[in-house]
Amino acid sequence: MNYHLYHYFEMDLGPFRNLSKLKYEEAIEILNQIKREGNTFASKRTDEYMSIRRGLEQLARAQFIAKGGFPKNSYPHYMTLGECDWLKTWYQRPGVIIIPWEKFTDESISFTYGDLFPTMRFQDQKPYRKQVYTKNEIKQIINQFGFPQEWNRNGDKGPERYIEAQVWDEDVINEF
Repeated sequence: MNYHLYHYFEMDLGPFRNLSKLKYEEAIEILNQIKREGNTFASKRTDEYMSIRRGLEQLARAQFIAKGGFPKNSYPHYMTLGECDWLKTWYQRPGVIIIPWEKFTDESISFTYGDLFPTMRFQDQKPYRKQVYTKNEIKQIINQFGFPQEWNRNGDKGPERYIEAQVWDEDVINEF
């Protein structure tokens, strides 16, 4: 099967903008500005969002390294494995970049079955919770559970709405 990774973004700002790349204080300032504007999905994030996000990113990075990953970055850029139309609703003027998954080395990309936040924090004992997967492992999870964006299109069956890809190397995305 040919997989593709999707990156959704605000057209007016451009792709692969990343709060984690910024100094903490700068990230908080931008997040507060987004919250004040109140016109996108990100405007609903809590005051603790950045500290939780950085902790989860460190956890995901450590798990990925333990599985043989070689992240060049301290933080990931986020994409989805497969299309997820719901993510377009997060933006006023959504854009999307699509990259074949073959462009990414096994050592540069990890996956969670669902968004990193609920995957690592939701307490329901599903077997894919609190897990980071390699390319080979996520194929097995897909074979077992399918794509959340297909079976949970409306979000009424749990917090998983898509398979998230964490890109730990900017070489491929810099081409786009």
